[in-house]
Parts: sequence; C-alpha cells; structure tokens
Amino acid sequence: MAAYPVGTTIPVPTGPRNRLTTAARPILAIPHAILVGPMYVWQRSGGVGLLGAAAYVLAIVSWFTLLISGQHLQGIRDFTLYYLRWRVRALAYMALFADEYPPFGDGPYPATIEVTSPVARDRVSIAIRLLLVLPHLIVLCFLCAAWVLVTIVAWFAILFRGTYPSSMAPFGIGVMRWLLRVEAYALLLVDEYPPFALGA
Repeated sequence: MAAYPVGTTIPVPTGPRNRLTTAARPILAIPHAILVGPMYVWQRSGGVGLLGAAAYVLAIVSWFTLLISGQHLQGIRDFTLYYLRWRVRALAYMALFADEYPPFGDGPYPATIEVTSPVARDRVSIAIRLLLVLPHLIVLCFLCAAWVLVTIVAWFAILFRGTYPSSMAPFGIGVMRWLLRVEAYALLLVDEYPPFALGA
C-alpha cells in the first residue's frame, strides 16, 4: 500500500523539557496563532489564522481553476504549502512537542510536512470535495477537543515533572498528523482521500 501523499515529521517529546517556556507557551504562541491558527481548527473565531483564511479563500479560486482547466495555479499552490509548513511548526510548538520557538515563515524546525503533487487531478472528487471532507471534520471536532485536553494535562505534567507524558504523545501526534492530511485535502493540494487513522 502506497504512503499517503502528505507526510509529516513530528518530534516525539522525550527527556527533560524547558519548564519556563512551557509555562509561558500560551502567551508565546499568540503571534503564530494569529497568523496560522491554534491547534484546534473549526471554531467561532476561525481557527486557521490570517494566512489560513487566505489559503482557504484561494482554495475556492483553485476549485474553479481545477474544474475548468485541471490545473492548480502554481502561485496558489506555493502559498498554500507555505501556510501548511508554517502551521505544522506552530502546531508542534503549541502542542508542546517541541521547545524551540518556531520561525516566522520558512526555516529549519523539528516538525516538517511534505506534500507530493498529484500527476493528474481527479475533477470528480474536486467537485464534491466539501461533501467528501465532512466526515473527517466531524471526527476531528471530537479528536481535537480530546487533543486540547491531553495538551493541558501534558502542560501541567511538564511544569511539575519536567517531562511530557510518553503515553500521551502518540495520540497527540496522531491527531496532528490526521488534521494536516485533511487540511491538505480540503485545500485541494491532494486528491487521494485521507485515511481515518492516527498512524503515519
């Protein structure tokens, strides 16, 4: 079975953590949250941030261009990938998977995302993409709520014990991976339907 065309590298939090930056994480993450959104997505205030909002508006443009010409405009694709690269770094920081402060824009970071471009586009799935993504959005609403609770527990664990609970990391990393695959699919970067799975 071929790997899904959206691959992520998310650091597994092990060893002693920086308690000071962890304590201040909700404040330190605010600039990134404004630009690329908090770790929970669909919420009243629009959980994808300013760049994410632009990426989703551009996805509407892409929806038309892909249906009419079968082509994804390169400038839109590049911007959407830029947003997702920034988002994966910000999410890893907000979710306490990494202590290094993420760069604004592109730059080296332990969390990465790679999206393989489809050779030919599936116009049928593009035409009904919003309907196809709905089951994932429903499941992710519950998963992301649980992920936020896990992250709060991990936040207290780091403050008091100095480490991220190893038993909780696979769930949080799995939800983040699932969320990013669905975002890439919703933003029309890939046509292969995302798996309902927490694994790689």
